[in-house]
Amino acid sequence: MILRQLYDRETSTYTYLVADEESRNALLLDPVLERMPCYRRLLQELNLKLHCALDSHIHADHVTALGTLRAEYGCETLVNEHALMDCASHKLADGEQIHLGKLVFTSVYTPGHTDDSICIHVNDREQDYLFTGDTLFIRGTGRTDFQNGDPAQLYDSLQCLLNRYPDDTWVYPAHDYKGWTKSTLGEERRFNPRLQVADKAAFIELMNSLDLPNPKFMDVAVPANRSCGKSEPT
Repeated sequence: MILRQLYDRETSTYTYLVADEESRNALLLDPVLERMPCYRRLLQELNLKLHCALDSHIHADHVTALGTLRAEYGCETLVNEHALMDCASHKLADGEQIHLGKLVFTSVYTPGHTDDSICIHVNDREQDYLFTGDTLFIRGTGRTDFQNGDPAQLYDSLQCLLNRYPDDTWVYPAHDYKGWTKSTLGEERRFNPRLQVADKAAFIELMNSLDLPNPKFMDVAVPANRSCGKSEPT
C-alpha cells in the first residue's frame, strides 16, 4: 500500500493519498482545493490513477477539491449517504466497501461531529489503518456544536471504533493543531482526555461545556462544499 499524508497549514487539515501498489489505483481522502498543485504533482510523480476522492464529512474549515478532481481526472466523488451534497457521484452507506486493486476500504458511519461523518478502514498486510476524519483526533475529538452535531452520538461512535478494531490500529485524523501526525487506538484509549470520562453523561457534559469560536471559513466553506467545492453544483 502506498500512503502519503499531506498537510494544509492554513486550515491544519490532513489529506491522505492511498493507493494500491500493483494496480496504481488511488484514493484521495479529504482533499483541499488550494492544494491541487500538490495532488497533481504527486499523482504524476508516483504514476497513480485517481480512482476516487472522498470527504469524511461536509467540512466547515476548508473548501473541498472533490469537484475539481472529478473534472480533471474523471474520478468518482464519494460522501456519506446523509451528506447534503447532491453533486457527489455516489453516497456511501455504513459498511459499504471501496475496492482499489487488492485494497478494500470500508466506510464506517460515525455521526457526532456532524450527522454525515464517516471513518474509513483498510487492512494491509494484517495491519489495520483507520482514517478518522473529525471523529477522533490525536488527544482530542471533533466538536459537536454545529451541522447537527450530537455529543451522545459522538460518544457512541467513539466507543464503536474502540470496540471494533484492535489497539494497534493506526489512527490518521483529518486535522491536527499541535504537530501530531498519527497515533493508535490503544494510545488514544489510554491518553486522549476526551476518552477518559466516566460515562456518556460525563462526555456530553464535557462537550457541551466547550466554548469554541466558529471556524473562520465556515460561512464560505459549508455552502461551497455542498456543491463539491464549486459555486454552482456540478
